[in-house]
Amino acid sequence: MEQLTVDLHQQVVEIAEEAGKKILEIYADEATFSQVDMKADNSPLTLADQAAHHHIAQKLSVLTPHIPVLSEEGKDIPYEERKSWTQFWLVDPLDGTKEFIKRNGEFTVNIALIENGEATFGVVHVPVQEASFYGGKKIGGAFVKRGTNSSESLSVSSFSLQDQGLRLVVSRSHMSAEVQAYVQQFSQPELVSMGSSLKFMCLAEGTADVYPRLAPTMEWDTGAAQAILEAAGGSIIDQDTQMPMRYNKAILRNPHFIALGGVQ
Repeated sequence: MEQLTVDLHQQVVEIAEEAGKKILEIYADEATFSQVDMKADNSPLTLADQAAHHHIAQKLSVLTPHIPVLSEEGKDIPYEERKSWTQFWLVDPLDGTKEFIKRNGEFTVNIALIENGEATFGVVHVPVQEASFYGGKKIGGAFVKRGTNSSESLSVSSFSLQDQGLRLVVSRSHMSAEVQAYVQQFSQPELVSMGSSLKFMCLAEGTADVYPRLAPTMEWDTGAAQAILEAAGGSIIDQDTQMPMRYNKAILRNPHFIALGGVQ
């Protein structure tokens, strides 16, 4: 199993940042920005999704030729082939396509290293903010680098689920009836609306406490964020097993889950 050196993990951050620049080129060009197709599941597919996917897949194949890549835009790899993978890159080249189309800036580039079903390293790059969140047990912590500034450590906030005024982060595009019911169990919660993997990053940097996701997601939506959040002291709990979420399942859909900061 290939080791993730400091130099290697920084190169993966750079690959995510390069993909972000390609996304922003399309974001700023009205002719390319407006070209949106619909996939079989009726979700949108932009030129930015495709450009970022091709860049990341090509760069990772050169950087780590012995580690396969599973990407949202290249996901049709049979489980019979995948099930023997002990290590692979899990990629969402443009997480938050709906936010991209709305032009609200709340979209990310996600790259995760999965080892034996566990997310051990992740990068969540935010192109519009020029911010890169990264971390995992492979590098012993979680960090954020904003623009040309030096990286800073990330740490979750401590709280009890019985506290008043807990900060609950909810999806800007997927606020379901189940989430509304979940929110009602808390005393005077403060709701924070956010798109894409930025919801998890709010927990990782201590600006929110709980993120309930009681609606469908896919593995590439959460892998990178889970590695970072866990390294910052938080967790993502599978509602079915009450255990940390696992990856490379036969069906790549996630169960419902609750992401938590430093719950006590």
